[in-house]
Amino acid sequence: MKELIKKLVETTGPSGFEHNIREILRKEVEPYADEIRIDNLGNLIVRKGVKTDSNKRIMISGHMDEIGVMVTHVDENGFVRFAAVGGINPLTCVGSRVRFMNGSVGVISIEFGTFGEFFGIQKPTLDKMYIDMGASSIKDCPVKVGYVAAFDRPFEDLGKRLVSKAMDDRIATAIMAQALKDMKSTVNEVYFVFSTQEEVGLRGATTSAYSVDPEIGFAIDVTPTIDTPKGAFNDVKLGNGPAIKVKDSSLVVDPRVVSWMEKAAVKLDIPHQFEVITAGGTDGGAINLTRGGVPAGCISVPTRYVHTPSEMVDYEDVLNCVKLTVELASQPVNLD
Repeated sequence: MKELIKKLVETTGPSGFEHNIREILRKEVEPYADEIRIDNLGNLIVRKGVKTDSNKRIMISGHMDEIGVMVTHVDENGFVRFAAVGGINPLTCVGSRVRFMNGSVGVISIEFGTFGEFFGIQKPTLDKMYIDMGASSIKDCPVKVGYVAAFDRPFEDLGKRLVSKAMDDRIATAIMAQALKDMKSTVNEVYFVFSTQEEVGLRGATTSAYSVDPEIGFAIDVTPTIDTPKGAFNDVKLGNGPAIKVKDSSLVVDPRVVSWMEKAAVKLDIPHQFEVITAGGTDGGAINLTRGGVPAGCISVPTRYVHTPSEMVDYEDVLNCVKLTVELASQPVNLD
């Protein structure tokens, strides 16, 4: 599974440009699918099982896109101005490398007058930043207005912990792909949706949930941890197992869904925790509001340094997320 994670996180695919990720995943899951299709927004929709009068249609969604930048202007000296695609933290930008979809690489820096001023910058902002493509003029700059890039960092296997850009949310797509492989059969009709454009407004999940029309659903996504110095955002820690979402800014989870997930974790005897966060949302919020409303939740992967180029997950947490996903997808659903 680590090889798939490495391949996914090291491939460039910002919001709206997920096609390379989708192709990797399509090849990975096709042998295990009963049906596979790509919709108008580029979502990869994989069905396993069939609908009957006595089972449920379940939608599981994890997004393929990652945060990135888009060129807004190239000056006469070949320096590139840019806008954020998704939630970019300026603190993580200066000195970072970005890779464009055409393969070109640039370095982000910030306006400053003297070297001393550079070290005195307290609150960097994106409007003061630029990308150096190694060009000397607009003519030899390899990108132009509208070109898009993602942060460029290698995958690192630290043994127990894995680090890379784009763990949000490629780690979920890897979990879903592995769950499809491990799930020999299911009593339900399950749709694994590898969604697009989550980072810019849950767009892929919104349209795919409408077409799938699930009776219950959940997202798989990352969530910040509080196990670092002065961490006080929620109660989630790396290595304590999958986090069952209770609330975020896009979703208040139906208590029956929380209980359904908790019972499955207890049955499997895997560690688990509960997640309440005050900011951020997932595809679960889009599933929840589709058509007449759908009971929806989220399995959250505890992650340090979310929305930075070096997001960290615990590999045992990842494997337990796979087990929990298989259990929820393959067994009868009881929300009583």
